[in-house]
Amino acid sequence: MSETTQHISRVVIKAGIQQVWEALTKQGEVLPHFFGSVMHTTGLQPGAQLRMRSPDGAFTGVVGEILECDPPYRFSHTFRFTNFDEAPCRVTYELKEVEGGTEFTLISDRIPAGTKTEKQMIQGGPFITDVLKSVVETGRPSFGKRLLLRVIGMMSFMTPAKCRSENWPLDRAV
Repeated sequence: MSETTQHISRVVIKAGIQQVWEALTKQGEVLPHFFGSVMHTTGLQPGAQLRMRSPDGAFTGVVGEILECDPPYRFSHTFRFTNFDEAPCRVTYELKEVEGGTEFTLISDRIPAGTKTEKQMIQGGPFITDVLKSVVETGRPSFGKRLLLRVIGMMSFMTPAKCRSENWPLDRAV
């Protein structure tokens, strides 16, 4: 078996656990904490397919299958970037009520070591936790993160053809 790695990002969000859960699992609208993607799924239950698509629906950046959904405490799914021909990893979001808010933990594991996926997951975890915290607490990402999201949106013309959403329908398991 190939070597895998794990990365954990954690933050306390000054909000109730239900509010954090709803922001995390929202479907059909742009999610700044997921790099401006829109989450599409056949349902929030184990076995359901999950896609992270561009706001216009033209591109799918991430595909996966939901492994666990225990509202409002735990959400887990497989995770594969569509632009890399690499094995999927697993992403788990854990929410815990703590004094002052909700502890949000993002665990990325089973990441193939030394891959492009690993590099992106290392960079992505802190972004997701920081932006989710900001969005839930203030209603929007910080100025710097908003600029980054705008740049990401402007670069969509460079997205590889293999990431087109017609290649990643929800009715096909990945």
